Amino acid sequence: MEIVQALQQFDGVARIETLRRLGVTAYQLRRARESGLIHSVRRGWVALRGADRMLVAAARRGVVLSCITLAARRGLWVLDSSEPHVAAPPHAGHASVSTGVIHWSRPLFPRHPDSCEDSLENALVLAARCQPHEAALALWESAFKKELVDPVVLGRVPLPPHAREMLEQATPFADAGTESIFRTRLRWLRLPVTPQVWLLGHRVDFLIGERLVVQIDGGHHVDEQRTSDIAHDALLKLHGFHVIRISYSQLMDRWHEVHALIIAAIAQRLHLAA
Repeated sequence: MEIVQALQQFDGVARIETLRRLGVTAYQLRRARESGLIHSVRRGWVALRGADRMLVAAARRGVVLSCITLAARRGLWVLDSSEPHVAAPPHAGHASVSTGVIHWSRPLFPRHPDSCEDSLENALVLAARCQPHEAALALWESAFKKELVDPVVLGRVPLPPHAREMLEQATPFADAGTESIFRTRLRWLRLPVTPQVWLLGHRVDFLIGERLVVQIDGGHHVDEQRTSDIAHDALLKLHGFHVIRISYSQLMDRWHEVHALIIAAIAQRLHLAA
């Protein structure tokens, strides 16, 4: 097998032992190194020139990308993925990282020795303990929404307590992590807080009770979208709904203000039909 073709099966980073099993010869490996087509990552590992730098770094350090780092690479909603998170088996003396977080853990879903990335299921389990409760729940709900993991399968796995709690609470209905966080913070209300309700031709983020609408604005609420939002807000008010519109910054940094608005609205019974 051609060495490039073999390496591409592993996203450009692989063990020499695996390449040899696929038919790559020692001569091909030597010529590829000499020409600069591949380079050594660490003992027993090579990578294609231009391979994914995060995968190369993981192979070099003897770890796998996991937790919120893997989740972000899969396009899931993550509160903050600026710091890399990796995983390694307990007592793996060869594993190291210069910056970031390393999770020493025995995976529930076996890790293939040729992979530099964890399974998403293992990443979710780690995030359940690593991240704040509401951020972890938003991540799990994002995975369920995108149908990237199977809740039924997870339910049959001996999950640790934090992950079991996530599985029991997560739903597949939130369009964004902000919606998951909002609903989590108001769970104590003992009122219906229903996400993604279709009202008067448009979906609203949340309907509290019968008449209190809460909309959470993201970065896309500008120009034509903003004009459409304003028009729909006016239509809702004409039909007896009360609308509270909040920004991402208010939700994440000034929650006490949002909380006070919602509690005041409920106290005035604005969530009830006249």
